[in-house]
Amino acid sequence: MILSFLRRRDPNGAAIRLLHARVNAAARAPALYEGLGVPDTVEGRFEALCLHVILVLRRLDALPAPAADVAQDLVDSVFRQLDASLRELGVGDIGVPKRMKKLAAAFYGRADSYGAPLGAGDRAGLAAALARNLLGAEAAEAGAGALADYVMASAGTLSGLDLDALLGSGPCFADPASFHHPGRAA
Repeated sequence: MILSFLRRRDPNGAAIRLLHARVNAAARAPALYEGLGVPDTVEGRFEALCLHVILVLRRLDALPAPAADVAQDLVDSVFRQLDASLRELGVGDIGVPKRMKKLAAAFYGRADSYGAPLGAGDRAGLAAALARNLLGAEAAEAGAGALADYVMASAGTLSGLDLDALLGSGPCFADPASFHHPGRAA
């Protein structure tokens, strides 16, 4: 208690934790894995998390200040979670920074590869990027198309939210169960 004055005052901390929790929940939706073909692996879950964070960051980027600060706080929160997860998986102190650097490069690479087709409304380009990065070699073109439809619908849903809505009730994504990978049972 004596050292409480040294702690950083974070008035948005609760809102960022809620935003992060809602992004995590969307990235863990069973329909992404069961219906849209996202691999239910550590890598697949990382990719799903990246995808949902990127969608929220794109929306925050379009909003006025202090949205940029919120975006940075969200990225910081996500990477703190990833760091803690690596440590829980038994990665040592020497290995964590190397892995974090690779995860950050992958995250920002995904942001670039999804951002251009999303910005242009290019479903085929987005499907190709999702197949390459998220679904892997086993992805059929049709399956990537269904996932691209989900991502584009989620981006559309997020586009109607202002900063107060994002921080208050959290981000709204499309329902992944509404999109069907043709190669999977409905």
